[in-house]
Amino acid sequence: MPITVEPSSLSLNDVHRLLKLQQEPIGSFTDFLTLNSLTEFEQEDLLKIRNDFWRYLAAGKISEGLVKFLTLAPLMRAAGFYDVAIRLTMEDVIAIAIEDEQTSIRGRMDILAVNNAQATTAPPFWILVIETKNSLVEVFEGLPQLLTYAFKSLEQQASVWGLTTNGLRYQFVHLKQGTPPTYQLMPSLSLNESEGSIRLLQVMKAICQLENFQVKAPARKAN
Repeated sequence: MPITVEPSSLSLNDVHRLLKLQQEPIGSFTDFLTLNSLTEFEQEDLLKIRNDFWRYLAAGKISEGLVKFLTLAPLMRAAGFYDVAIRLTMEDVIAIAIEDEQTSIRGRMDILAVNNAQATTAPPFWILVIETKNSLVEVFEGLPQLLTYAFKSLEQQASVWGLTTNGLRYQFVHLKQGTPPTYQLMPSLSLNESEGSIRLLQVMKAICQLENFQVKAPARKAN
């Protein structure tokens, strides 16, 4: 009898086995993105985000919801994700059927950014998938969920960016189609470090500004 599992119950090994997903060596942001210097205003804005988050963190645990409110919302605004060409959604349901395992994976993504400039008849291009955890959870614990959600987009596009964060640490991942499909972890970034926080906003701006939002790879058969 087919069973349904939630992404939160999967280990990284489960994700590799069920999705036939293979990890490649750690990559570099500059292999995929053009990172531009921040303006003085952007650096001041970033410092305020850092200080606001640290003030709350010093008082104790920060919930997932507050992580989104204190860090992701202002970072995404600063990076340009609130532009009219991009649509943000929360708690979207995804489902992946694993036929040879008689298993279905079903869960809800925390945040999804898609290209909103396409014709309504075209599948939406996923720009960035985000999985959040509370400030006490190790950021890599969100990786199996993030990979599962982001993997769904490879049914309609060649690659996608994902991000898992606990507010303090940010782990980006780049997934791409292939036989087998693969993913690369990028260097981990910290909001509490000056250079790390600058690179964080640079990366988010670069992902937001990618020019190939509407470039599609030939659709592959869904699992």
